[in-house]
Amino acid sequence: MTEEKILSKDNLTDDMFEFVQVNSRESEKIATPEYSYWGSVFKKFFASKVAVFMLVVLVIVLAISFIQPIFSGYDNLDLRYINDRSKHFLQPSLQHLFGTDDVGRDVFNQVWAGARTSLTISFITTLITMTLGIVVGTIWGFNKKLDFYLMDFYNVISNIPYLLIVMILSYVLGSGVWQLIFALSATSWVGLAYFMRVQVLIIRDREYNMASKVLGSSTWKIIKHNILPHLISIIVTSAAARLPGYVSTEVFLGFVGVGLDERIPSLGRTIQAHSQYMQSKSYLFIIPVVVIALITVSLYIVGQTLADASDPRNHEV
Repeated sequence: MTEEKILSKDNLTDDMFEFVQVNSRESEKIATPEYSYWGSVFKKFFASKVAVFMLVVLVIVLAISFIQPIFSGYDNLDLRYINDRSKHFLQPSLQHLFGTDDVGRDVFNQVWAGARTSLTISFITTLITMTLGIVVGTIWGFNKKLDFYLMDFYNVISNIPYLLIVMILSYVLGSGVWQLIFALSATSWVGLAYFMRVQVLIIRDREYNMASKVLGSSTWKIIKHNILPHLISIIVTSAAARLPGYVSTEVFLGFVGVGLDERIPSLGRTIQAHSQYMQSKSYLFIIPVVVIALITVSLYIVGQTLADASDPRNHEV
């Protein structure tokens, strides 16, 4: 048997190996790229050209909706031109971009003032319902005693048509922005709370949550660090669906004459007032409908793309 040579610094040539110094800091470095959740979210979102385009459209629409009425000072009961028939039914032009209506009011000012009202109602209602739904639903998923009562409440509310509840509350409370916001958000959070309860039940008893509980973590800490981050994409998806949904509901209620009175500009009221001119002066009806379509479609596409991007399973590692 041939005697094996023991490798040492003396019998190794320079071209075979290179001796390096031990560096404790270098040994701690991870070879894989550093992962950033929000960086991955925005990278995934901006990779979609359609979503970026619709985001630009949405930003422009929001900017005009909330800034233009400040300078126009539009009032839905502004009848300055009612005696000046030369201002009635003017076609869209450089002076009046969307034309004028049957009493001479500028439709451009009218539409964007109405869009501001509709968007404000939608954003506030979404904020209220999302907050209530997430908080109540998360607690609901952990509290077995509360589950008995809330399930009965959910079963009753879910079997009553949502629009019927909103219309009844609007008639009872009267016309007004805050009355309509209350009517829209009074029961719509219940469905979200039930959905959150189901999601919490799915992941509540997973191994890492059980380990956290055994190690003494409080329920709130488990919810905050283990459960809610896991549900971010679901929460964003729900918000993305509710924003355009509330805009459409407000427009429908305004169209049927419920929720807001004539003193408050609204896209629904504008479409209702101009529906009688659908054939003779079609621009009065088509323009507000196109604006509401831009708002709802852009909100939906941007929201859904952001929801997909916020799901860690779609991120490249």
